[in-house]
Amino acid sequence: LLEKKYDEVCEFCKKHKTRIYYVVCGILITAYLAVVIAACSLNFQRALPLLVITVLAVFFICWDFLIAKYEDRIAALFSPGDRYLKKQWFWLKWVLCAALIITIICWLIFDTTKRGSRQLISFGGLVMYVLLMLVFSKYPTRVAWRPVFSGIGMQFILGLLILRTKVGFDVFNWLGIQIQTFLEYSDTGAKFVFGDKYTDHFFAFKVLPIVVFFSTVMSMLYHVGFMQWLIGKVGWIMHIFMGTTPVESLVAAGNIFVGQTESPLLVRPYLPHITKSELHAVMTAGFSTIAGSVLGAYISFGVSSSHLLTASVMSAPASLAASKLFWPETEKPLVTLRSGLQMAKSESKNLLEAASQGASASIGLVANIAVNVISFLALLSFLDSGLSWVGSLFDYPQLNFENICAYVFMPFSFMMGVDWEDSFIVGGLLGYKTFFNEFLAYERLSKLIQNREKGGSMYINGVKQYMTVRSEVIATYALCGFANFGSLGLVIGGLTSIAPSKKKEIADGAFRAMIAGTAACFMTACVAGMLTVPGLEVPCHILLGNASNYTDFPANSTELVKCCQHLFTSANHLEEIFPGGNYSLNSWKLCCQILGQPAFHCT
Repeated sequence: LLEKKYDEVCEFCKKHKTRIYYVVCGILITAYLAVVIAACSLNFQRALPLLVITVLAVFFICWDFLIAKYEDRIAALFSPGDRYLKKQWFWLKWVLCAALIITIICWLIFDTTKRGSRQLISFGGLVMYVLLMLVFSKYPTRVAWRPVFSGIGMQFILGLLILRTKVGFDVFNWLGIQIQTFLEYSDTGAKFVFGDKYTDHFFAFKVLPIVVFFSTVMSMLYHVGFMQWLIGKVGWIMHIFMGTTPVESLVAAGNIFVGQTESPLLVRPYLPHITKSELHAVMTAGFSTIAGSVLGAYISFGVSSSHLLTASVMSAPASLAASKLFWPETEKPLVTLRSGLQMAKSESKNLLEAASQGASASIGLVANIAVNVISFLALLSFLDSGLSWVGSLFDYPQLNFENICAYVFMPFSFMMGVDWEDSFIVGGLLGYKTFFNEFLAYERLSKLIQNREKGGSMYINGVKQYMTVRSEVIATYALCGFANFGSLGLVIGGLTSIAPSKKKEIADGAFRAMIAGTAACFMTACVAGMLTVPGLEVPCHILLGNASNYTDFPANSTELVKCCQHLFTSANHLEEIFPGGNYSLNSWKLCCQILGQPAFHCT
C-alpha cells in the first residue's frame, strides 16, 4: 500500500512538474520579498544594498524574459531606426567622433583651469600611445576607428562615473570594501591549517590561500551559470557599442573576472574558426587585464581595492581598442551573433563538486605563483649583484636592474601623468612588471604605500621612499595587467592546447599582443591620470618637518612648494594652519628659503 501511494505521488509530480516548479519558485520569491520588506522597514539605510541588488536582479530577469519571448517583435520595432542609422552612418560616425573629441577638449580646458595642468600631460600621453600604436600597426591604412574611439570613449565614461561622480565613487568604494571583507574569510581556513601565527609567513599563508578561496567561489558561480550570464551581458554591451565581434567581446569581458588562459575556454568551439585579428584581440585581452583570483592577492598587499576593481573594468574596452589599432581586421569574421554563439558550461554535476574542482584547479595556479616569485626574486638578486659589481668598476655601485628599468620606462610613466619626481620610481615598477611579473611590482608598490602612510622621511640618502597619492593611483592602473614575458609562454602554451590548428598564428602574434596589452594598460593609466582627484597626500606638517630635518631633501620638490604656499596663504587669511600638528620654526625658515618670501612671516 505504501509503495502504491509513493508511485502515485511520483506520477503526480511528473504530471504536474511545471506547475509544482512555478509554485515552489513563487513561494521562495514571496518569502524573499517579505524578508527584503522587513529588513527595509527595520533599518532602510542598512538594508539599502540588499534592496539595490534585488531591484537589479528583478530588472535583468524581466529583461531576459522579454528578450527571450519577444525578441523578434523588439527587433522589428527598432528595425526602421537601425536601417536609418546604417544609411546615415557614413557622415554620422564623423559627427559623433568630432563631438566626442570636442567634448573631451572642452572638458580638459575647464578641468585644467580648475585643477591645474597635470591632466593635460595624461591626455597628451593618451594621444601619444594611440599615435605610436598607429605607426607600428600591422596594417596602418586598414584601421577601423570605431572600436578605437568607442573603446577610449567607454574608458573615459567609466572613469568619469567612477572617479569623478560621488555615486560612482561610493559604489565602487563600497564594492571594494565588500570584496576585502569577503576575501578575509579565507583567513579562517589558513588559520586552521597553518596555525595562529600564519601571518608570520604573510605571502605563503595569507596571500596564496586567498587565491584558493577565490578560485573555489568562481567555480561555484560558473556552475550556477551566473558568471556566463554576467560575462554575456558585458560582452554584449562591448559588441554593440564598439562593433567588435562576439568572440573577442566575450573573451575581453571574461578577462575582467577570470585569467588569460581560462577566458578563451568560454568560446573554445569557435577558436579554430576565428580570424588573425580576432585571435590577436583574444591574446591582447588576456595581457591587459588580471584575473579575479590574483586581484584578491594584490588587495591583501594593501593596494586600493576600489582602484584595482576600476582598472579591471576599464581595461576591457581598452584591450579591444588597442588590439584593433595594432592589428586591424582584414578578413571576414565567420562567427557572428546570427550563428548562435553559445558559451561553455560547467562540467560539474552539483555545487559541492564545483567547489571541490575550483579548489583543486587552484593548486596549479598557487604553485605557479609561488615558484615564479621564488625564482624571479632569486634571479633579480643575482642580477642586481652582477650589475652592482659592473657599476663599482666605474664608481657607481648603486647600479641595479630597477635603475636601468627606471630610465627606460621613465618617459612612459611621466606621459601617463605621474609627477616628475615619482616617474623614476614608477619606471622601475613598470620594469619589474614587464620583465618579471606584476606580483613583484605590486609588492614593491605596497611598500611605497606603507612608507607614505607611516609618514616617515621622504628621502634617505637622496633616494625617495614614497610617492604622492596621484602617482600611486596611476601606477596601480598601469600595473594592472598580465603583460610580461613570463605570461607570453603561458598564453602560447594555453591557446595552442585549446586550438592546435592555430599554433603558427598564435606564436606569430603573441609578442605583438603583449605589446598591445602593455599599451592598453598605459592608456587606462592615462585616463585615470586625467580623471583622478586624490585627497590628502602626505600631511604638510610631516613633509616640511622631514625637509627641514634632512639636508638631502630636494628643495625644488613640487609638494614642498605647494605646502609652503598653503602655509603662507593660511597665515595671511588668519586660517587654521596646524592641521594635524604644529609647524616648527625650521619649517617656516625652510618655506621662506624656498619661496623667497619678503612677507612679515620671514622677518
